[in-house]
Amino acid sequence: MSDLRVALTFDAEHPDRPAGDAVAEAIVEILGREDVPATFFVQGRWASAYPEIARRIGAAGHLIGNHSHAHAPLTRFTEDGILADIAEAESDISEATGLDPRPWFRCPFGDGVDDLVVLRAISLAGYTHAGWDIDAMDWESGRTASSLEADVVTAVLERGGDSVVLLHTWPEATAGALAGIIGRLRDRGAAFVRLDALADVPVGAGEAAG
Repeated sequence: MSDLRVALTFDAEHPDRPAGDAVAEAIVEILGREDVPATFFVQGRWASAYPEIARRIGAAGHLIGNHSHAHAPLTRFTEDGILADIAEAESDISEATGLDPRPWFRCPFGDGVDDLVVLRAISLAGYTHAGWDIDAMDWESGRTASSLEADVVTAVLERGGDSVVLLHTWPEATAGALAGIIGRLRDRGAAFVRLDALADVPVGAGEAAG
């Protein structure tokens, strides 16, 4: 068995730029074609807006986590506000997917990963925060599929061992780079796993690829 394991994680959220669900659909299709399990952190409002693709994600066997309802920085909320936001997202995600997103939660923008009030609220809601080791920065304006592919592959290989990679479901570059990322890392002996297959899941934000 390879000692290089990669957990591809995708934040499914409403971007500032219009995207719809076409990119998310392409990502799910590629993962299915390549037989790669992944993890999706789903925003509650996104699940309500695109219930069919949210349902497909769960039905395909991917792990689903909670990515808040409003996708707002949680440090701006009171503890009660955080709990209400998480609960609303949980309801929407469960309704769309038929799955319970607990125990995995990811803060929008990574805001709050080192804030005791935020982390306490996440824990009270029955969740554990899941960070990442490698931020692919796939959301950057002008990002190309080729540069994204190269950056992710390089970062994973340089890190070695287990890597949690942060991606998103809406940048076109992500869908364009995904098959290449999978193929090149497999050629180097990498195994792709869901987040819950890892013994140690990072809590905070790791390095940026590039």
